[in-house]
Amino acid sequence: MGKQIEKSNILLIGPTGTGKTLLAKTLAKILGVPFAIGDATVLTQAGYVGEDVENLVRYLLQNADGNVELAKRGIIYVDEIDKIASKTDNVSITRDVGGEGVQQTLLKLVEGTVCRIPPKGGRKHPDQEYIEVDTSNILFICGGAFVGLDKIVAERKGKHAIGFGAAQSGEAESLPLQKENEINPQDIRPEDLVKFGLIPEFTGRLPVITSLKDLSEDDLVRVLTEPKNSLVKQYQKLLAMDGVELVFEPKALKELAKIALARKTGARGLRAEMERLMMDVMYEAPGNAKMKKVVVTPKMIQEKLG
Repeated sequence: MGKQIEKSNILLIGPTGTGKTLLAKTLAKILGVPFAIGDATVLTQAGYVGEDVENLVRYLLQNADGNVELAKRGIIYVDEIDKIASKTDNVSITRDVGGEGVQQTLLKLVEGTVCRIPPKGGRKHPDQEYIEVDTSNILFICGGAFVGLDKIVAERKGKHAIGFGAAQSGEAESLPLQKENEINPQDIRPEDLVKFGLIPEFTGRLPVITSLKDLSEDDLVRVLTEPKNSLVKQYQKLLAMDGVELVFEPKALKELAKIALARKTGARGLRAEMERLMMDVMYEAPGNAKMKKVVVTPKMIQEKLG
């Protein structure tokens, strides 16, 4: 028998808006494989009202245009995986519809099983034919914020963040000053994830662990301006259709990034702030012959968004 190379599923840990989903989606695009995304918080065990775990494979098959062989080499991204942790401090013993039970069901899918997918979607019934999809070679990437995991890691290492990271006499070595929930992936052990609330079997199926840091002010300015579909370029193009030139002063971009940073929504929050900022201009520009150029200044941003 030939040697079988096993896949290495991935766990991405990082605050909201740091690009976990985008990273997984871009990876699938580069590799030319189908991609599906699901939210762990809406998944439930069989028999409960909610979304069946196998639906993740159905979405992948749909995105592969029904090509089973292609789907079997695809990528499934499961977001908010930290929200199905079952052993948090405030756990309710009466509710585990979306906790350990879902982890157990998801476990089978992640390690490799044959899913029977209804050809036209919808609910299963005994008389219909099914499309069989083996999940053994589907790459699963799980993502979550894992708020509080940094404290679990620090406790295990016998370190305490005190004041500005200064060690007290007689105390254990202090952690270097870092942002909340910012963890070095090399420091994370399976037992930390188990203490957080993931079952040991599930953590064993996620051998590659990496973490994404909070985006800085400069990072957010780059997100606003550099991508080919950046928000600044989109609004410049929209206004150019009405013959209006849109210019952002560099300090204005920094001010916009600073506000988004304060909201703690990462890159995702930039669109909401930009929408609020540009609403009046977008309303007034069409058919306004007097409006030829709009210059966005820090003062304008502070007045509209501050």
